[in-house]
Amino acid sequence: MNEFFDALTSPDIPFLRYAFIAGMMASVAFGIMGTYVVARRISYIAGAIAHCVLGGIGAALYLRVKVGWEWLDPMYGAVAASLAAAIVIGLVSLYARQREDAVIGAIWAVGMAVGLLFLAGTPGYIDPMSYLFGNILLISRADLYLVFLLDALVVVIGVSFYNKFLAVCFEEEYARLRGIRVELYYLLLLCLTALTVVLLVRIVGIVMVIALLTLPAAVAGNLSHRFWQMMLLSILFSMFFIAGGLGISYRNDLPSGPTIIVLAGVVYLLVVVGKRLSVRFKHLLNRV
Repeated sequence: MNEFFDALTSPDIPFLRYAFIAGMMASVAFGIMGTYVVARRISYIAGAIAHCVLGGIGAALYLRVKVGWEWLDPMYGAVAASLAAAIVIGLVSLYARQREDAVIGAIWAVGMAVGLLFLAGTPGYIDPMSYLFGNILLISRADLYLVFLLDALVVVIGVSFYNKFLAVCFEEEYARLRGIRVELYYLLLLCLTALTVVLLVRIVGIVMVIALLTLPAAVAGNLSHRFWQMMLLSILFSMFFIAGGLGISYRNDLPSGPTIIVLAGVVYLLVVVGKRLSVRFKHLLNRV
């Protein structure tokens, strides 16, 4: 790992430094929103939002190249598509009479298909793989500002409405009786999840968004007893997975996104198995 830390301070490899800084900043949002997503059990909704992001990215690239809107960064399209998907899915889950899983599955597939169609219609070859599987090493100095703004927005709102979101996640009916507008805060929670998904796409890509959104929180949930502890540990685990994944991928010349996810998955399995073994060991000791 010394080689990796030396590379971080090298002026000849700025992209690695930008990737590391972006990952550390975004980990705060990942930890906070991942905890809410795991607690509210809406990871499937986050997955649908993630796949709709490709539609926004494809549309932005198409308008940028075909129409000449040079100012239209793909990230702007990703933000717009993710927020639109979050609102539509939220309204469907709250008010529609159709089967929620069928509607979410349709939005999931259509969002992905629209993105691929836009990419196919954009002049010049555009490889969708970097968006599907992520490439944190492509983050530039300019991208850091957008990552910081999105991260700050998610963190400020996520912390400011901590008690309201907590009630929505665990005591929805009680919150209604107390006069809390559950539907409004649920939609706000989905919108913050959408912004976090956009950050995740830059780190690990669309396909592996759910893993990095849920695995740190899942690991933290096995090691904590309070919600705020779970949130704090989730942030720290996100930082560890991204930093460790970057270090391993740099040293072994591996894709950064998949390496980050594999590291997170291995740690999660070790924690789950270790907890099960410790519980059984305690039962054996009690019998003795």
